[in-house]
Amino acid sequence: MKRLLVLGLLVPLGGCVSTASHIVMAPVHAAGWTVDKMTTSQAEADRNRGRRDRKEEARQRKQAKKEAKRQRELEKRQARDRDDR
Repeated sequence: MKRLLVLGLLVPLGGCVSTASHIVMAPVHAAGWTVDKMTTSQAEADRNRGRRDRKEEARQRKQAKKEAKRQRELEKRQARDRDDR
């Protein structure tokens, strides 16, 4: 009978133990999450560096294209001026 009584008391406490463990572990999980967000892994650093390099290359291509167009316009203008003389 004592076993049945002890077993009957332990079953409802199972949920309490689970909840208590979640409450106790919450600060540990929060600290781990914070550290993870505040630090950069090597893979993240490599990914960010690659993204930055691709953006810089795209900017340089765009600038070179703009400069080439400006140069062509200048040459056309100079040719027109020579023909007008």
